[in-house]
Amino acid sequence: MQPINPEGVEAQRKALNRLKRARGQLNAVIEQVESGASCRDVITQLAAVSSALDRAGFTIISTAMRNCMIAEGPDSDMTPEELEKLFLTLS
Repeated sequence: MQPINPEGVEAQRKALNRLKRARGQLNAVIEQVESGASCRDVITQLAAVSSALDRAGFTIISTAMRNCMIAEGPDSDMTPEELEKLFLTLS
């Protein structure tokens, strides 16, 4: 993802923060499973990982839609259909 404006830079920062949070949460899940933590604790942590990844993905896609489609206009290398397909892969 290569943002081209200040709004894109902020969106990239937010996405990276969410991905790093998800990485930390996933490490915690692995440690929980290895140590035999309760099912409830593991599932709760997995839900947090999933949510963080979803939010990061939606941020990345929405930024791409704004930057690629608006800034590059008709010369964009991504079609609206491709962006829609990417977006729907997250659902």
